[in-house]
Amino acid sequence: MFLTAIDRYILRLTLLPMIGIFVLAASLLMLDKMLKLFDLVATAGGPVGVVFKMLADLVPEYASLAIPLGVMLGILLAFRKLATSTELDVMRAVGLSYTRLLRTPYLIAVALTIVNFGIVGYVQPLARYYYEQLNYDLTTGALGASIKVGEFTTLKNRMALRIDQSQDEGRRLVGIFARVADEKGQVLSISAKEGQFLSLRGQPDTIVLRLMQGEIVQDVPGKTARVLNFQRHDMPIDLPSLVKFRERGGKDREYILPELLRIGWSQGEPTAARLASQANFNFRMVEVAMLLLLPLMAVALAIPPKRSSSALGVFVSVVLVVAYHKINEYAEAVAALGKINPVLGLWGPFMLFAGLILWMYWRVAYVPGGQAIGWLERIFDPIVKWLTSLVRRRRAMRIHESAAGPQ
Repeated sequence: MFLTAIDRYILRLTLLPMIGIFVLAASLLMLDKMLKLFDLVATAGGPVGVVFKMLADLVPEYASLAIPLGVMLGILLAFRKLATSTELDVMRAVGLSYTRLLRTPYLIAVALTIVNFGIVGYVQPLARYYYEQLNYDLTTGALGASIKVGEFTTLKNRMALRIDQSQDEGRRLVGIFARVADEKGQVLSISAKEGQFLSLRGQPDTIVLRLMQGEIVQDVPGKTARVLNFQRHDMPIDLPSLVKFRERGGKDREYILPELLRIGWSQGEPTAARLASQANFNFRMVEVAMLLLLPLMAVALAIPPKRSSSALGVFVSVVLVVAYHKINEYAEAVAALGKINPVLGLWGPFMLFAGLILWMYWRVAYVPGGQAIGWLERIFDPIVKWLTSLVRRRRAMRIHESAAGPQ
């Protein structure tokens, strides 16, 4: 059988923290965005359901960031548990090398690399475009954004409209005031007890506001104002014309991989477009390729020094992954401006980072007693011990003061 009992055991140790970290990272990334989207929808007066559609379009983007963190920390925590419980020493004693123990983690890493390639190459660009389209429709009112209750809303035909209450999901309006002015200076002030919006068949750019039980005050310059009471009055309203949203590809991150290749290496495209496409293509590729090196880094940072339970490797691994991602983003921006070659600017840091990971893994796997971050452990160990002793002393002092009581 391809997977032995040890492989299945490591698989169980890896999957649970990996899935938990993936969900946690994606949730934290989306939480702040969700609050901003709710505020945007409330301000624009749009339907609340659009928030969840926009969040769904953000899932591929956040998944491409959460997958590497989940893979790395899942493998790291699994091997850390094996190391701190001495199970790893037993496996090594019976002849299992670190490379052999990485069989299951690498199966996971390769599978998720393929998934991440599909996400960043095809799913994420389309989702990003749909997100921008929903955002445009929301801000322009194409999603049926309602007139804000209790505020004056300016419409196309020199009309200011205010509604006190909206009931029955907007189908019944209470306390309506409208002010309409024309080019000759004539002003109509209309108030009504209630009303509703009606659509006109064959005229999508015009709706009718049907008013019930109100009055109209007509103010003409140089003449006495006229007052008219009515039981029902239909007032046509011209809707603002909506400009159709742009085609996909207005931004480089909205192109799928074949489109990036076509634009980036086509001599018929403008230089700026070619550089931006090449930079974005290489950025996506190095982000995907790094997934294949994360199991090695996870194992290298998972093994604490003997007779130690230090978790410094967990902190260092997160810092390295986030720092590498930020370096790639900066290199992409600089390469898109033509200041550096896109291949050199993005694959150069990748090669340096890969060399660092391979060196750390070699130290742990092939050097007796070797540690990838042993020098950091030696620096932080006395600091941690001092902080621990300080906390214990303060806790003891509080207990003593509490036991002594007031004198």
